[in-house]
Amino acid sequence: MCKGADGMAEKNKVDVRIAGKDYTLVGIESEEYIQKVALYIDRKMNEIMRMNSKLSTSMASVLTAINVADDYFKAHENVISLSKELKSAKEEIERLKEENRRLADENAIISNKNTYFQLELAKREAELNEVRSALEKSTRARI
Repeated sequence: MCKGADGMAEKNKVDVRIAGKDYTLVGIESEEYIQKVALYIDRKMNEIMRMNSKLSTSMASVLTAINVADDYFKAHENVISLSKELKSAKEEIERLKEENRRLADENAIISNKNTYFQLELAKREAELNEVRSALEKSTRARI
């Protein structure tokens, strides 16, 4: 938004043509945006007037307003629906992150236990080898 020296937003005057009539629109939005909106309305109105050439400009304007309002409400409902889906997806992501942290912690514990048991197994195998070696020596000594 453009701000003037007094802090107020500067207003843009834009000449547009809708349904063959010239209008001067004033707004704080950019000229490009105002032209885009006017073109949208012009196309909607021309579409309605093509479907029924007997419509007055006034009646076509009302029908255009109704169609644009319908588009707006449908888009708004879609935004609400998408916002709910986004919120749900974010909650699912957080739940999965928490589960991932929990599983990583659990994995670390299991990994530590595995390391401990491998060391214990190595000790027991060494002890077993010592006992076998001692038994072998003892058996040879008796023979």
